[in-house]
Amino acid sequence: MYIYKDRLLQEKNLEINDNEKEIIFSTVKNEKIINWLKTHGFPESFIEDIQSEDQSLTYEETETFKLLILKYIKFDEEENLLYDDSNVVIIITENKFFVLAEEKEIITEIAKKFAKRYKNQDFYYVTYLIADILVDNTILIIDVIDEALEDLEDSIFHEDIEEDELQKDIYYARRTLNRISKVAIQTKDVINRAYNRLPPMTRKKLKYEFIDINEHLKYLINESKTLLDRTGYLLNLHMGILSTRMNKAMQRLAAISLIFLPLTFVVGNYGMNFDYMPELHWRYGYLFVWILNISLAVGIFIWLKKKKWI
Repeated sequence: MYIYKDRLLQEKNLEINDNEKEIIFSTVKNEKIINWLKTHGFPESFIEDIQSEDQSLTYEETETFKLLILKYIKFDEEENLLYDDSNVVIIITENKFFVLAEEKEIITEIAKKFAKRYKNQDFYYVTYLIADILVDNTILIIDVIDEALEDLEDSIFHEDIEEDELQKDIYYARRTLNRISKVAIQTKDVINRAYNRLPPMTRKKLKYEFIDINEHLKYLINESKTLLDRTGYLLNLHMGILSTRMNKAMQRLAAISLIFLPLTFVVGNYGMNFDYMPELHWRYGYLFVWILNISLAVGIFIWLKKKKWI
């Protein structure tokens, strides 16, 4: 658990002080957080909801607290270009600001980024700052995907490329971009609802901060859709190149068959069992057949070469 007091503090036995205004970063299953919520009137159903990863992005407000659920997009540890998302729960009370997530690594990263940017302002600004950190993290992932798609585009033209890996990467990229687009649209809605519920003076004070985060979300939505179209283009390009390679392979096989077809015809004629075949008892008959076959093969080969079949 982290508590911000002029600086970021991390202690295993750190206690929540009801009499102080605190910004707390922790996991959603931290017993101290759960006990604090229970003792301050939060029902079991509320705690179950914030601990569930199935909970969608939302903004709720009552007389005693505000709740925002946003998404943190993270790298998958096993698969390239596949990303997962995890809930980030924000609970705001009169003198407590909780930032909760399922994984400790996510909370640690958010807390460290927050400590670098925080300017000792009110909880409304903290709400913007946490949301902006999550959006900026997603923009970094979009940039990574953009660079990865450029590498994929270059690799498509290499003959030694692994087809299965390429198709899997494109599939994972499409899946991730679809998810980012949906999350960005939902986040935009949640942020706007939270902003519209702020006091008028606070809205005026934070106007440009929320305009900035909305611009970032618009960029995410547009860029994810653009990259999604690009993955479709890469998939079509890949399939087109595969088709071209297959056609060339079939063309070469057809050319080889075309060379040997007349040779098979000649040899087949001399394989027939007739008594009266003039070349059978001719001294140079064997040599004649060889010269005929070689001439036919070379002639057809040269013709195919001119036609660029070989």
